[in-house]
Amino acid sequence: MHQDTIIALATAQGIGAISVIRLSGKQAIKAVNQVFHGKDLEKQPTHTLHFGTIRDGNEIIDEVVVSLFVEPKSFTGENVVEISCHGSPYIVKRVLQLFINQGVRLAKAGEFTQRAFLNGKFDLAQAEAVADLIAADSEAAHRAAMYQMRGGFSQKIKELREKLIHFASLIELELDFGEEDVEFADREDLRVLVKEILAVIQALIQSFSLGNVIKNGVPTVIAGKPNAGKSTLLNALLNEERAIVSEIAGTTRDVIEDEIVIEGMVFRFIDTAGLRETEDKIEKIGVQRSYEKIKSASLLLYVFDLTEIKTPQDYEQELADAQYFGIPYIMVGNKVEYASDMVWSTLSSYPEVELISAKNKEGLENLKQHILKIVQGENFSTGDTFITNARHYESLLQTKNALDNVLAGLNRGVTGDFLAMDIRQALYHLGEITGQITTDDLLANIFSKFCIGK
Repeated sequence: MHQDTIIALATAQGIGAISVIRLSGKQAIKAVNQVFHGKDLEKQPTHTLHFGTIRDGNEIIDEVVVSLFVEPKSFTGENVVEISCHGSPYIVKRVLQLFINQGVRLAKAGEFTQRAFLNGKFDLAQAEAVADLIAADSEAAHRAAMYQMRGGFSQKIKELREKLIHFASLIELELDFGEEDVEFADREDLRVLVKEILAVIQALIQSFSLGNVIKNGVPTVIAGKPNAGKSTLLNALLNEERAIVSEIAGTTRDVIEDEIVIEGMVFRFIDTAGLRETEDKIEKIGVQRSYEKIKSASLLLYVFDLTEIKTPQDYEQELADAQYFGIPYIMVGNKVEYASDMVWSTLSSYPEVELISAKNKEGLENLKQHILKIVQGENFSTGDTFITNARHYESLLQTKNALDNVLAGLNRGVTGDFLAMDIRQALYHLGEITGQITTDDLLANIFSKFCIGK
């Protein structure tokens, strides 16, 4: 364990009803006891609360409640003290200074969680989930972070690694008896195991698409021809006048983005310039940006003006324009209040079209349900366990490459030393995920992204 004691503000900075200051380290309880007037904290049991005052000499700084967590029964595995004081920036500053004067050090970003990892309270994947949990801004993101923090993903990785370690040890044993030409690891059993592990890893790799959009929001582009009602639809979904609406075609010259939560999932809606040929230099740039946004999106809401549908061929052209981008899409027919009988007859053959009036906010609930169905459907869904972390994704790709090499080696009948080399690589990359394999640079990079005080 680390020898020094660290301190940081654990709640958000600024004025509030309460601020919580956290200390962790061997001397944490002793340090607080020196400035706390109340019970003798060094004689109190773990997981207890104590009311008293924090004093600088004879001066009372504040009345506080102190929470005690005696090692190893704490978040970090060390002695931890949390001081709940009034949320005055002045009081917080004075209290922090009291402990700094005692030699307590200000914590680095993520240092409390890093100590918890180093002291074996949880593995690296679970530690990273702590940051994801803090940043979660939707039900889906919260659920994913909680599953990972409670070890669901880590357990799956550990099970795969343990199965592979068994065969690795047998092959390593063969190398010790290299001159006797013996095989302790059945090659066919190894082939079956590697294929089994590869199937799980491939599913996890594919799940990154869903995990990424759950964590960062689903990029959803609203596109279509000028004056189809794209900006009006964005305003209706957001329930505010976010985009300028005008009868003049080409009003939107640049992309406009905002977020909305639909049944616990964040969507980043992006309103784009109308798709058309234009000689206007500014509008032309906006159209180009629209194409770029659509190509990088997860979902396209293609809005078309129902009053412009004169023949079935008109709709077929709109449909072809939406399909051109090659991403999941929903056809959204706007201005339903003005739709002609011919339009109703034409679209009766296309029940998947969402008919709305963005201006009157009609049909929006059906559209939202259709959006959820697309995102949670076969295009994205991969099961209960999915990857939300780019570092885990990269390690899984490296693991897959190593295991592919094992299979190729088995097919070529290579010797055990070559198989062992590739298996070691697979074990190394799996170990990177949970922290069984780490470097100082890796840990510094991960925990530097945490907030101070966590």
